[in-house]
Amino acid sequence: MAAIGDWWRAYVLRPVRGWGMIGLMETMRAFPLRAATDGVAAVARRLGPHFGVSNVARRNLDRAFPDLAKDRREAILVAMWDNLSRTVCEYAHLKTIVDDAGSRVEIVGGEHLDALAADGKPGIVFSAHLASWEMVTLAARLRGVPDLHVVYRNANNLILDEYIRKLQSVSGVTLIRKGIRGARKLLQVMQGGGHVIMLVDQKMNEGIAVPFFGRPAMTAPALAQLALRFQCPVVPAHVERLGDTRFRVVIEPPLPLPDSGNREADVLALMTEVNLKMEGWIRARPEQWLWLHRRWPKEDA
Repeated sequence: MAAIGDWWRAYVLRPVRGWGMIGLMETMRAFPLRAATDGVAAVARRLGPHFGVSNVARRNLDRAFPDLAKDRREAILVAMWDNLSRTVCEYAHLKTIVDDAGSRVEIVGGEHLDALAADGKPGIVFSAHLASWEMVTLAARLRGVPDLHVVYRNANNLILDEYIRKLQSVSGVTLIRKGIRGARKLLQVMQGGGHVIMLVDQKMNEGIAVPFFGRPAMTAPALAQLALRFQCPVVPAHVERLGDTRFRVVIEPPLPLPDSGNREADVLALMTEVNLKMEGWIRARPEQWLWLHRRWPKEDA
């Protein structure tokens, strides 16, 4: 029976869900960007909080903001669904946004990207799943950061993953999939003086425990390991949704690299600073973060 269930999930449910989501995104593409995002967000605000996955978000919000009133946390959840649905719709319309980037994307701190582009060294830009996070890539392109690569985690549904990567290709960057082969490619990029954008706010079971909202959270150490190995800039960047399908990308000065002589301690110190930076962004605009990810261990009550 287990084998039949696995077959059903792999060859029936997964393709149906993948093609269903693609159909939805193609429907979004048939409407103007503003109309599509407003319409999808109106539905998501109403239905999203009733999905089972919203209980993961509620648990995360309870852990991150234990002193916040329950109705306020619920309001954040509703607004998160608004933001997430708009982000999905913006992927479907990414070419429109790229073509009209001058009027849609405001860059604050662009001089830090300019320095990254001109210093002749490899560099890392890190961000989080905030607002429409693809805009970080677009900002780096607009400021001329060369040899740009984006590290991504493939979607569980490979049909949908391939579709999303095709949409993403209009950003004009090279995608590196997480995994052993991706790690080798990352090393090649850094050795060649290239630049990498990494979203580092998700759980990694094989990572290291780093504080996040005051709780240990398993965190991928690759960013710190690469930065310390190549002694390259680590530039924080995040996106803020402004409304009207407009965005602000905030680029901050590079983080100082620790140098205690103990590589393991330095990796932990740098990733602690990275998590602290992302925590500040999320606290400022909690409704724009992706709370649906299981960021903390289940037993961390």
